[in-house]
Amino acid sequence: MSTAPGEEKTRVLFVCVHNSARSQMAEAFLNHLAGDVFEAESAGFEPEPLNPLAIEVMLEVGIDISSNRAKSVFSLYKEGRLYDYVITVCEESQAERCPIFPGRATRLDWPFRNPAGLAGSREERLAKTREIRDQIRKRVEEFAEEHSRKRGNR
Repeated sequence: MSTAPGEEKTRVLFVCVHNSARSQMAEAFLNHLAGDVFEAESAGFEPEPLNPLAIEVMLEVGIDISSNRAKSVFSLYKEGRLYDYVITVCEESQAERCPIFPGRATRLDWPFRNPAGLAGSREERLAKTREIRDQIRKRVEEFAEEHSRKRGNR
């Protein structure tokens, strides 16, 4: 799957409240797995430093997000950024706090549990963060495949 000559990449914005784990993982997976077709970014309503467990579990699958910085949805909007898809990754219980990004983008909601809210020992939280990472990767792969089929039917 790659972009045809002269064809622009599909721009995707992943959004959650803090831009510290879920949206960062989704952005990294889409750019890593299908960066020849997609250009992904992520942002949040209340940006916070990256979650160390998210950094750790992404390194386990060979993707280093440690130098990423949380970005504000408002900053991207003020810069006039436009996206083909805006995908929220907030938990259903936090949906009202999950920011929306104005524009004509197709909006999708992929609710994932927030690693910041996990309880238990470090190892238990790490295991749960791995589960979230794997769920995000699976959904990103499905999205890329669906998009590939749509592009092929043009």
